[in-house]
Amino acid sequence: MDWVTGLVPGGKENFNACLVIVDRYNKSVRFLPCHKEDTAIDTALLFWNNIIATCGVPKIIISDRDPKLTSEFFTNLYDMLGTEVEFSTA
Repeated sequence: MDWVTGLVPGGKENFNACLVIVDRYNKSVRFLPCHKEDTAIDTALLFWNNIIATCGVPKIIISDRDPKLTSEFFTNLYDMLGTEVEFSTA
């Protein structure tokens, strides 16, 4: 899970970033339009509505150490869902 930023704003909501989620189990990729300025809560809602609601709760999430994903909010969310988090190295 990571972001692509620096995109030219587009669409009705002027999205300027994309949250990229790779499912290594079924070898699929999801590209979720978003804003670079989105908060941890915005990101959690995006993840909930587009991944958990359609695919279920992931057992493991691998991501970089983006502050949005290491925030207290996300830490509590991972604990409640029983999801293990692994951070990649640079």
